[in-house]
Amino acid sequence: MKKVTLLILSFFLSSIVFPCTNFIVTKGASADGSTFLAYTNDGEWIYHLDKTPAKNHKFGDSLEFSGRFGAKGKIHQVSHTYAVIGFQMNEHQVAVGETTFVGREELWNKSKYLEYWHLMRLALERAKTAREAIKIMTELVEQYGYGSEGESFSIADPNEAWILEMIGTGDGGEGAVWVAVKIPDGYISAHANMARIGEFSLDDPENCLYSANIISFAVENGYYDTDSGEPFRFNEAYCPSTPERLKYCESRVWSLFNRAAPSKNLSSDYCRGVKNTERYPLFIKPDKKIKLENVMDLIRDHYEGTDFDMTKGIDAGPFGSPSRWGPLSWENDSLKYSWERPISIFNSAFSYIAQLRSWLPNELGGIAWFGVDDTFFSCYFPVYCGVTEISEPFTKGDIRNFSWESAWWTFNFVSNFSNLKYSYMKKDIQKVQHKLESKFISDQDSITEIALNLNEEERIKFLTEYSCNQGKLAHKEWVELAEFLIMKYNDGYLKNENGKITSPGYPDEWKQQMINIYPEKFNINRNR
Repeated sequence: MKKVTLLILSFFLSSIVFPCTNFIVTKGASADGSTFLAYTNDGEWIYHLDKTPAKNHKFGDSLEFSGRFGAKGKIHQVSHTYAVIGFQMNEHQVAVGETTFVGREELWNKSKYLEYWHLMRLALERAKTAREAIKIMTELVEQYGYGSEGESFSIADPNEAWILEMIGTGDGGEGAVWVAVKIPDGYISAHANMARIGEFSLDDPENCLYSANIISFAVENGYYDTDSGEPFRFNEAYCPSTPERLKYCESRVWSLFNRAAPSKNLSSDYCRGVKNTERYPLFIKPDKKIKLENVMDLIRDHYEGTDFDMTKGIDAGPFGSPSRWGPLSWENDSLKYSWERPISIFNSAFSYIAQLRSWLPNELGGIAWFGVDDTFFSCYFPVYCGVTEISEPFTKGDIRNFSWESAWWTFNFVSNFSNLKYSYMKKDIQKVQHKLESKFISDQDSITEIALNLNEEERIKFLTEYSCNQGKLAHKEWVELAEFLIMKYNDGYLKNENGKITSPGYPDEWKQQMINIYPEKFNINRNR
């Protein structure tokens, strides 16, 4: 039997949990009929975007896998695998995302070798639809077991969007416990490291699928009492909430829902851990149809304009920086404290927005709008799912060595440098960001028109060249932006367009805060 080793991104081999956020917009909730899936991945690691071509395989081929804790094993290979961009989208416009909720740690079956990222990649290689991806993933864990912690997956295609939540059965156990719910057309959903599926229908396979053991396993292990009179909820059974987890995770969901549907006036009580408050619904209807640029705005968030606004207060410093370096929590006199964890967090590795369009050929209809580092200061450029190459600056970089040739390092430099004078620099950064993203979005109609007038081979070549050039343009503009910021704000000064140097100093409001805290410390006349 021939062995085929599947190469997996090295970051997943770490035991570190990488916080993430997913945001789903069904085609009926979008302004142009696209399905959108946004996926932010937080963590200090460099992700090299790549393209894996479609491939035929010989009968009897197998795949070898290794888990994080030494488990190894093989699974069967299929006769043909589809082309995949990164581990996000395939040639049939199937897109995936994930957030880890961990849940009950005793259910983490570390003796199994199929991890959640393996399932994501295998689904993309084998599925033509989101529903088929769920079938593939759940059948694989039924056959080979599941070796990861609790996980929420977003799985979308041009017509449907689903959330699949899965957890293991503990060391020595087999299979997994899982439930998948289709997001109704016209609605949006989100998850951010907490299980979100509560009650679900037991007799609606068109919209809800689940493992045979989902309730019985919970009863056997004391996670659910059938005599309680309460309905069975997957999230309460397998991912019990805590005040820390609610603040850390559900605040992101609350913010997305609150800004997409302000008319619902969703209370922040639940994400703040207030007792006897209702969970947020799994999905809601937005107040207005959502555009691509709205999705970009929604995942660029520091809770601005709310009671948790991270750009306000003394903790934001004199220039309103939302960055709060880790660890996010600490203890003092036996009391627990924590900073907020916004969607736009400083240490995002990458993010992408899948745009899936049913009315176009797959190679043209699917776009992975890709960006690196913090969503707030990233720049999303289009990568069509039919491309054969990836823009070079987004394929390179070494976490141990800074390089202007790496998009990841370039974008990280700009966002890190902005913390010196955030309220000033963000305007310069957003000016370039808006210019480029507006160009990329406005290009789409003409790119579509040109591409549709080409045969498939010519179309793929054209889209590849266009996507690569836009990535190179974004990188080039960010290198120039970095150099401009260094010049303009050197030594805390401010240079205008004519080169005149000024020293604006600190905001009066912040200086007053310092006086309030230290009434005498800065008083020149205190000893007279």
